[in-house]
Amino acid sequence: MGPVPEAQQVRLNLFTLEVLFQRERRVLVIVGYLVVLGSVFGGYALMGGHFGVLFQPVELLIIGGTAVGAFITANDSHTILATVKTLPKLIVDSKKHDKALYMELLALLYVLLSKGRKDGMMTLESHVDDPRNSAIFAPYTIILKDAQMLEFLTDYLRLIVGGHTDAFEISELMEHELQTYKHEAEVPAHSLNRVGDALPALGIIAAVLGVVHALGSIDGPPAVLGGMIAAALIGTFLGILLAYGFVSPLASLIEHKVAASLKAYECIKVTLMASLNGCAPQLAVEFGRKVLFSNDRPSFIELDKHVRNVKSRKSTQV
Repeated sequence: MGPVPEAQQVRLNLFTLEVLFQRERRVLVIVGYLVVLGSVFGGYALMGGHFGVLFQPVELLIIGGTAVGAFITANDSHTILATVKTLPKLIVDSKKHDKALYMELLALLYVLLSKGRKDGMMTLESHVDDPRNSAIFAPYTIILKDAQMLEFLTDYLRLIVGGHTDAFEISELMEHELQTYKHEAEVPAHSLNRVGDALPALGIIAAVLGVVHALGSIDGPPAVLGGMIAAALIGTFLGILLAYGFVSPLASLIEHKVAASLKAYECIKVTLMASLNGCAPQLAVEFGRKVLFSNDRPSFIELDKHVRNVKSRKSTQV
């Protein structure tokens, strides 16, 4: 084999980095925070700053406690619980929306639509009603583990099996459900964004209280007074750092994850709509493939080979 062309080598390197990021996505949150802390405090150290003055637990108590109290006041129990449950998942992400999931989803859709087209949609009734004990669903373990996606798929297949084949009405219903799903999934992001927006102002509150305390001791030695004013200004620093370095990025990460999870549902929607509009199963899953993000989307060749393998397995079983 000859040497790998430079452009191809660059693509291979980028692909390798992408795979590593996909596998270790949870690490990126920690790495990002370490970069933030290293840049801020490393720069402070390089300018000759003293770290002792930065340690102001009282300022942190004022800012953090006020932020938590405001968060509790502004949200209902559902939002609070949803946010608390979502935050650990940003570190330990057990649900991955990647190429493996999409390949499995498209293959399952192909098998279901092929059987419905060949033997009639009524033959899918028992499989749709009890997918966890279905021979069709059994090989697709990734889909079976995702209860919400499985319910979305079987609910609309149940409508189609029941004879409701008006593509426009089903499409509208799917769109409304996806909007509801998106709204609910983004609730933690919206609540964290509001906290992030408030943190700089809460830092100012802590700073003002520190200045008031310093002015109450204005007759003290200049060195003591200067230290108290410096400690007060740390409140503004902490409020801004927590807002833009920690809380707001988490909200953005949640929004990215919601967008990624929606693609699987949109893939189901587009595939079923294409089938209802008369497309053959193989063409219908191609429609579904096209809506996926490019970094997770299987290529036409990959999907075609996968579908051929599914066909050959089915013919062997028969």
